[in-house]
Amino acid sequence: MSREPPNIAVTGSSGAGSSSITRAFEHIFRRERVKAVYIQGSAFHRYTRAEMQEELLRAKQEGRSLTHFGPEGNHLDKLESLLFQYAVTGTGVYRYYLHSKEHADAMGQEPGTFSPWKMMKKKSDLLYYRGLHGGAISDDIDIAQYADLLIGIVPNINLEWIRKIQRDTSMRGYTKAEVRQSIIDRMSDYVNHITPQFSRTHVNFQLVPAVDTSDPFNMPVYPTDSESLLIISFRDGTQVDFVRLKSMLPESFMSRRDTIVVPGGKLTHALEVVLMPMIHELVETSRKIRGIKKPPKKKKCGLIGMLGQSIG
Repeated sequence: MSREPPNIAVTGSSGAGSSSITRAFEHIFRRERVKAVYIQGSAFHRYTRAEMQEELLRAKQEGRSLTHFGPEGNHLDKLESLLFQYAVTGTGVYRYYLHSKEHADAMGQEPGTFSPWKMMKKKSDLLYYRGLHGGAISDDIDIAQYADLLIGIVPNINLEWIRKIQRDTSMRGYTKAEVRQSIIDRMSDYVNHITPQFSRTHVNFQLVPAVDTSDPFNMPVYPTDSESLLIISFRDGTQVDFVRLKSMLPESFMSRRDTIVVPGGKLTHALEVVLMPMIHELVETSRKIRGIKKPPKKKKCGLIGMLGQSIG
């Protein structure tokens, strides 16, 4: 269902090509002269970092599951309200999760806390959501219905575990045993609330390693993009010009009639080739309906990122 202005949602793990897709979208928005409002999925977590540690202990004592993958750890109702409000009015209430000390210091707060809720400014061309729940459906909440373009960044499970193990042991002070238990604790929510979203997307991008990752708990080096294959799958392959895609993506091949395989080192380029026409059509249709002319080339309209600055 088309809405004005459009919502674009990228759903999936933060480590599954996160930096590449951010670069790709920034380039697309710059080329199309699009002013996009960037919304973090982590901004809709229910608890601060310190609160989450306390709630995890309480949940364990009570014999229940609590993770950021599931609805209990998030304000999915607030995310749904934002996407609905933006689609109708072009604005909405949002906040940021302050991951780093740098961003927290800029707000005069502690890392792992949230900025205050505030109303975003109008006159943007689209909303760009990046997080875990862009296609989530849970009880009476249906976030997927508000995405005019829903994109899955699908983690290969062993790659996801390797990344989590390396990040949590090197940057967050956890032992491998603690990370292993965390993976086990999150599995139910992952299976029930994350993976179903990838059957609702318009297009999925998945990196599959071409090296041995059979034991992710003893993998000293994270596989690079060039050591992987990129699987691009479309919900409706009949609407895709695969001849064009293959000509623009050297060394690519079709594995199924709705799926194209590309060398992993071409990830950023492939994202742009596939998504540019989709976003162009969404934005141009929206502008025509709203009677808005395309901005002149000299006007800089980049991706609005963390704390109102462009993501680079």
